[in-house]
Amino acid sequence: MIRVVTRLVALFALTLVAACGQNDTPAAKAQGGPALWQVQRGAFNGWLFGTIHVLPKGLSWDTPTITEAMTASDRLVLEAADLQDEQKTLSLFEKMGRSAGLPPLERRVPDEEKTALVKAMADGGTNSQLLSGYESWAAAMLLSASSQQGLGVSQDDGVEPVLIERFKKAGKPIGGLETVERQFAAFDTLPEAAQSRLLVQTIHEAKGMKVLYDRILTAWGKGDMDAIAKEDQIGEQPDPMVEEAVLVARNRDWVKAIEPMQGRPFIAVGAGHLTGRENLIELLKAKGFTVTRVQ
Repeated sequence: MIRVVTRLVALFALTLVAACGQNDTPAAKAQGGPALWQVQRGAFNGWLFGTIHVLPKGLSWDTPTITEAMTASDRLVLEAADLQDEQKTLSLFEKMGRSAGLPPLERRVPDEEKTALVKAMADGGTNSQLLSGYESWAAAMLLSASSQQGLGVSQDDGVEPVLIERFKKAGKPIGGLETVERQFAAFDTLPEAAQSRLLVQTIHEAKGMKVLYDRILTAWGKGDMDAIAKEDQIGEQPDPMVEEAVLVARNRDWVKAIEPMQGRPFIAVGAGHLTGRENLIELLKAKGFTVTRVQ
């Protein structure tokens, strides 16, 4: 996920749907291969891999360098290992994302945004009656997910399921830096004003989602972290409070989880966490880790 927070929401939202429409033909091989770093400090000698959570069916992204790193590692560490439990994820989303007595969604955005909200809902095949029972952050995720049904991508074809299958087959343990509940809590604890701004930005991003995703996919397949970082300069800037809660604070927490680790973990997180302000690589270096790009 890229650093602009509404776009992070857009890609993370796809984990809330079982699968989107598939491309008619298999995708080509990713050019050059996604970015991979070796991370070392004391008894820690592992890898940091930038992923993308949803992909077109048939996209080949593995490379000899990635395979070699996975073979040499002793375990897999994901953002949240339990995110692959679809039933648990949806159950938590319903529990944390719903509240009683919420006002209609149209009343949670400025008057000048109401027409755009109604259009975004209609374009995505949803409506206010379905979304108004959700808190604004959750409604933003659902609105984003509904607007992406035609992207031809799926979480099932993303990087994480492939990694999990490989490590399970190798008999290696799989863990996480946080839980799904922690991921949702980053949104759920935002004040309503920040959630409303997030909803408005999601509305604005909905129309250009395919162009955005295609740009991200191309950059990720080349390992072009500069191009991913430049997404910060496109479109609206994220609300600082949302960015802090959803990205920066989580990066700090992840460093705390990584610091006591030893051995050879293969750590896989969204590529957007590896660029921008207080990204995971910078934070690890500040704690004395040597981080070397190997692909």
